[in-house]
This record gives sequence, C-alpha cells and structure tokens, in this order.
Amino acid sequence: MTNLDTLEEILDYAIALEQKAVDLYTMIAEKATSEHNREMFLAFAKEEMGHKLKLENVKLGKIEIGTTGKVMDLKISDYANDVELTDNSSYQNILMYAMKQEKQAFRLYTDLADRAETEEMKNLFLALAFEEANHKLRFEIEYDENVLREN
Repeated sequence: MTNLDTLEEILDYAIALEQKAVDLYTMIAEKATSEHNREMFLAFAKEEMGHKLKLENVKLGKIEIGTTGKVMDLKISDYANDVELTDNSSYQNILMYAMKQEKQAFRLYTDLADRAETEEMKNLFLALAFEEANHKLRFEIEYDENVLREN
C-alpha cells in the first residue's frame, strides 16, 4: 500500500480505488454477452459507487457505519494464477480477476482499519472490508456455479 499519512490521503486513495472498481465493472457489463452477466456486473458497479459515496461523505464529516462480520471464503482465487483482462478475456478469467480485485479491496480496508485513529473510522473500514469480502464470495459462487460445474 502506498504510504498514506493523513486521513484525507487515505480517503482519496480509497475513493480512487472504488472509482476504478466502478469503471471496471461497468466496462465488463458493457461487453457482457448475456443479460444475467450484464445485470450482475452493473449491480457490482452500483455497490462500488455506494462505497465511494460513503467515503466521500466521510470527507464531509458524515460517517455511515455498515455491517461487519465474518464472510465465508471459498478460496477459489487463492491458488489461481493472476490474470489480466483483455478484450477477449473468457468469463472464467473475468470472474477470477474480479475475485482478486475484491480480495485486494478487502485487504486494503482491513489494513486501513488497523491504522484507524478512531473507533468510528475503524468500524467504517471494517464495514467496507465486510462488503468487499461479500463481493468476493458472490463472484466465487458465480464461478463455482457457472465455470467449475461446466468443466
């Protein structure tokens, strides 16, 4: 993680990463070959936009704490090679890439929670980590149901 010293730097970094996720999932949705996939990735883009808005609200002095807890981890992406997205990426590679992105986001928010200076900020980052872990799980389930079972 980049050396982030102030809360504003941390928030700006996290906001930029959330925007990248919005852009990624929107791009994938636009290229989707099925309505199911298009709707799924648009839903993820919308959720990532919600994360971005939460972080922007923190900059305005409004902290919205979400739910935290443990999320099942199927660990599908843990032992897979990294993949890069191209215009010709398979659905399998798109899902694997998305899982790895969500895992990185989870780690970011977990690290930020560990560095938080207030309990309120710690809880916010833990709630965002929880949401990212849920995203990863949903991609893992999609992968299990639509890639692993087909092979």
